[in-house]
This record gives sequence, structure tokens and C-alpha cells, in this order.
Amino acid sequence: MDPTEQLEIETRIVGVLKSIYDPEIPVNIYDLGLIYSIDLDDDHVVHITMTLTAPNCPMADDLVEEVKYKVTGTKGVKDCDLKLTFKPPWDKSMLSDEAKLELGFL
Repeated sequence: MDPTEQLEIETRIVGVLKSIYDPEIPVNIYDLGLIYSIDLDDDHVVHITMTLTAPNCPMADDLVEEVKYKVTGTKGVKDCDLKLTFKPPWDKSMLSDEAKLELGFL
């Protein structure tokens, strides 16, 4: 895959992730800092490492499934491999500036 195509697909993936909201905090999961990495391989499989705001989140399974479903449905993506981790644990320092502004931290 050429670099231009990869950048276009990665941009679409970020857009999709910004459309998914944490069930308890009114900010999308990308700006919330829940996405640790996004890697697109040559077979058009997206490998995402993400976390949750709390390990005991009651909506964890639903959120993970929503990410997989929506990312897999993104143009140029064949599949989504998602790894959930709690290392490092999420904290407020991971918020984007947009999220901090939205939540009144700036």
C-alpha cells in the first residue's frame, strides 16, 4: 500500500473513532485518550490498542464491539484486531486539548 493510501485510510479510521463516545463521559474515545495505537498493515487489517476509563466498566464489551464494527466498516479496511489493555492505566492527562476544553479543564 502506498503512503498516500495509508494516510487516507488512517484519517478515515480516526474520524470513525471520533464518532464513538464513552458511555459515561461526553467525549469521543479518541480525544478521551482511550486509543493507544492504530496500525494499518499491508493486508488492510487495522490493529488497535485501547483502554477504558476504568477496568470494571460495565459497558466494556459493547464499546469494544462498537469499535470493531465501525472500524471494520471503514472504506479500505478489511478487518480490525483490537487489543484491550490497562497498561498504562488511563488518566486525565491523556485527554486531548479538545476534550479538556469540552470538559472544562482548560
